[in-house]
Amino acid sequence: MRPSPISATVDFDADGVQHGFLKLPVSHDESAWGAVMIPITVVKNGEGPTALLTGGNHGDEYEGITALLKLARRLTAEEVQGRVIIVPMMNQPAAQVGRRTSPMDRGNLNRSFPGDPDGGPTKQIADYFTRYLVPMCDYALDLHSGGRTLDILPFAAAHRLDDLELERKSLRGAIDFGASTAIMMYELDAAALYDTVVENQGKVLVTTELGGGGTSTPASIEISERGVRNFLIFAGITEGEIQRPARQQYVEMPDASCYVQSEHSGLLEMTCALGGQVREGEVVARIWDMTRTGAEPVEYRAERDGLVLARRFPARVEMGDTLVVIGEMVKSLER
Repeated sequence: MRPSPISATVDFDADGVQHGFLKLPVSHDESAWGAVMIPITVVKNGEGPTALLTGGNHGDEYEGITALLKLARRLTAEEVQGRVIIVPMMNQPAAQVGRRTSPMDRGNLNRSFPGDPDGGPTKQIADYFTRYLVPMCDYALDLHSGGRTLDILPFAAAHRLDDLELERKSLRGAIDFGASTAIMMYELDAAALYDTVVENQGKVLVTTELGGGGTSTPASIEISERGVRNFLIFAGITEGEIQRPARQQYVEMPDASCYVQSEHSGLLEMTCALGGQVREGEVVARIWDMTRTGAEPVEYRAERDGLVLARRFPARVEMGDTLVVIGEMVKSLER
């Protein structure tokens, strides 16, 4: 496999604060010798662990992007023991147009790992993270939210892993992130996720969902900033006391039945509230036929008792859209 076409304008081994770019050469109609310029900040002070902080894996998820842009502006080398690598917009082309996927090749970055240096721009970005940035880090925090199509109860999450010690450390990071909900998350298809690349390299990973609807709020930004601060303390890179919520709930997502997905197209009527409790068999959504009047709606029911973690945000739905996500409340996520 050839070296990545991406080059960095920062020196990852130099002490101090550096702001620069990951440069991906791309020739297109508007710039024959152009480049995708992905902003990056490196803050380093002596020896110690490395944290890789990322946002904008999807370009319409703004909470993480905003929190990391603010961190990159304020974090000083004196506050750090070790190294912090900050990439607020992993998928810079998508972030620039406010879309989930890249306008350059329609690539969904978080379904493109481990990537390919000979692929399109999205796969080339994925490859650079897989072979260059992830190996540098000890801890990784990837900040997601629901984007334009989902509204999600803010949470931090880890995954069930074969490596029980790595699972335990990642779970501790998710709890210490300090959102009011910590989750052991089940992914519908984990094979091509950034998370899987990080975990397969034996790194501690925490992922999040911090709101949604294609916007951010003062509350979601506060959670995001506090969580990033807590994560760096958890990683042993900065000093301070972890700020915990007054109450934290634990949620398990054991399997795909947590996801209620549409088999119809039409107008969505939600019958459950984000953050509310539902019972197995309870109607959680209806879809109304928009092609005629007088038709009965199709009802969708919960397949389990639990907490409503996420809901579709736009009212128009198509077949295959996720309508509701339900997780099981538990006393502990440890095993």
